[in-house]
Amino acid sequence: MQLRLSTRTVNGVLIVDCAGRIVFGEESAYLRDMVKKLIAEKQNLVLNLSGVTYIDSGGLGTLVALYITARNNGSSIKLANLTQRVGDLLQVTKLVTIFDVYDSEQKAVDSYPKGAAA
Repeated sequence: MQLRLSTRTVNGVLIVDCAGRIVFGEESAYLRDMVKKLIAEKQNLVLNLSGVTYIDSGGLGTLVALYITARNNGSSIKLANLTQRVGDLLQVTKLVTIFDVYDSEQKAVDSYPKGAAA
């Protein structure tokens, strides 16, 4: 299954809905390229991972690289709606201690200060 991405805005925060697999190759490159463009626009982002069925080491590397890019650009990326599989993977790799992870999209959006994305 290919990775499908779509964007929408909720309360001034950009939501990137991810569905499919985040794996080394085209999928990771697609996610990286899209999110880097959004970060360059100083967008605060929430990656909604509810539709992600699988992440490999390349996909994890892409998420970490995007986190660092966002931080270096004065933006941030938060993760929401992790599936059991993705959540377990972030626990095992200890990446859950790096990312801001929320169990709902609304909690992730609400964690940004009001007007921060304006």
